[in-house]
Amino acid sequence: MPVIAPVPAARRTTRIPTQRAADGAEPVATAGTTVDHLTETYRAHYRSLLGLAALLLDDTASCEDVVQEAFIRVHSARSRVRDPEKTLAYLRQTVVNLSRSALRRRILGLKLLSKPMPDMASAEEGAYDQLERDALIKAMRGLQRRQREVLVLRYFADMTEAQVAETLGISLGSVKAYGSRGIAALRVAMEATK
Repeated sequence: MPVIAPVPAARRTTRIPTQRAADGAEPVATAGTTVDHLTETYRAHYRSLLGLAALLLDDTASCEDVVQEAFIRVHSARSRVRDPEKTLAYLRQTVVNLSRSALRRRILGLKLLSKPMPDMASAEEGAYDQLERDALIKAMRGLQRRQREVLVLRYFADMTEAQVAETLGISLGSVKAYGSRGIAALRVAMEATK
């Protein structure tokens, strides 16, 4: 998703269409929102629009996407926004509409999910697996920071010991030591939960 960035003053080429006043004197601006005004609106109201999207949606990435898309759409239609004071109102309405669309797509996706097959695991097995995952996550949080980093990179990110060492900026021997201590600590923590 593209990010709207302020355009340097030297590159701004947006022109406001003008028409001659009735007496033929000074030209009068007829279009509303300029790139400068939209940039200022972005700076001043991005966080509040993100908060609005967060109230309607549940994850940060979707909220950011919706707000960025709202700015893109209002930027594309800025010649139709006659009153610059209404730009924020247009943005808010666009955020609400895009949030609704995102929620509709999610609901449709959930409806189209395939039904579970009869040979799938029972609900009890799923609950037991979830309890084990929760216990593992809790045990991982109890590890020292470096041990947790090594184990996550080694076993969850599926990196080699050399890649882990390079990523964390430590020696290969340190990776092995942190890994073995971390596994031992996990074993103890998991046994305590049984």
